[in-house]
Amino acid sequence: MHEQKILFETPKLALNRVEAAKALSVSPATLDRLANRGLIFPCRATGRPLYAVVEIERFLRETADPVSV
Repeated sequence: MHEQKILFETPKLALNRVEAAKALSVSPATLDRLANRGLIFPCRATGRPLYAVVEIERFLRETADPVSV
């Protein structure tokens, strides 16, 4: 009988700088500029910027332009 492993992957609550930039389809430098302009807010609790998934979603909602059809 084969032993079956069950792996549970916890969803990420925050992304590092490179992951957040990739999620937004921008470069890490552009993400830094957005943060410097106060448009997106990283958490620095770990000493390096982490971008909460909910913060990325807020940024997208608040900066989205309506698409005209």
